Formats: sequence, structure tokens, C-alpha cells
Amino acid sequence: MPAFDIPSTPADFAFFEPLRVRWAEMDMQGVVFNPNYLMYADVAMTGYMRAVGLPGPTGLAELGIDMFAVGAKLDFRSSAYFDDELRIGARIERFGRTSFQPRVAVFRGDELLADVGLTYVCVNPDGSRAPIPVPDAFVAACEAMDSRVR
Repeated sequence: MPAFDIPSTPADFAFFEPLRVRWAEMDMQGVVFNPNYLMYADVAMTGYMRAVGLPGPTGLAELGIDMFAVGAKLDFRSSAYFDDELRIGARIERFGRTSFQPRVAVFRGDELLADVGLTYVCVNPDGSRAPIPVPDAFVAACEAMDSRVR
């Protein structure tokens, strides 16, 4: 999979979730174990959804949707270490008809450690998982937080 065309910078994000690296996230090499960057992306997206007024499952239920991650892409640039104070930026890079693509970036200070591209699909909450359109209210809430939302 090719690298992101343009690496993220802190200026690309209106929302940041702070996170301090915990001992349990380390591997035998003394750095954050690679899969934990997906957990960091999930932590940031949970915070982002709360910030746009759609906390947890109740926020999605109010919109009449559920959503699932269907794709992820990571570019690792540098390592995080125990007790590092990280800032995890999150934004929506693109909306489709039934899906949207967040971009998450993990920073230590202004240093980019990892870029994460995600794809989520909005689905019917009735259990069928049938794709449904991204609600206009969700798009509007994201645009209100960050005018760069496309």
C-alpha cells in the first residue's frame, strides 16, 4: 500500500485527543507495539465523535445509524515510548454516500509518529448491517468543528 501523499501536520487538525503511553502498550523492543496505533485511532475517533455531539452508541442511535470500520491504512514514521505524552489528531477527510474516511495522526509534540487512514460505513441499526446514507446532521456537525471537511 503506498504512503500517504502528504504527511499530516498538527495544523491539519482542529481536534486532538491527549494520550499518555502506558506500559502495557510496549513491546519487547521498548516501543509502542504497532497494533496499538489502531487503538489510539479508535480513542481519537471516540473523542472526536463526542466533540461533535455524538457520544458513543447513543449519539449514533439519535441519527438512526450504526457504523463499522471497514478499512485501515497506517504509515509509521517514528516510535512512541513509555510515558510519552501524545496528541492524536482526528478529522474527517472525505464523505461518500454511505461511508466516510477519517484521518488520524499521532504526534509527540509536533513530530508525526503515525498517519492512520480509516474508512467507516454507515449501516442500518436493525442488525442487517445494510449500508445507509451518511446523515446530513453528521456531516453538518463535522463541518461545524472543522471547515476543511470535504
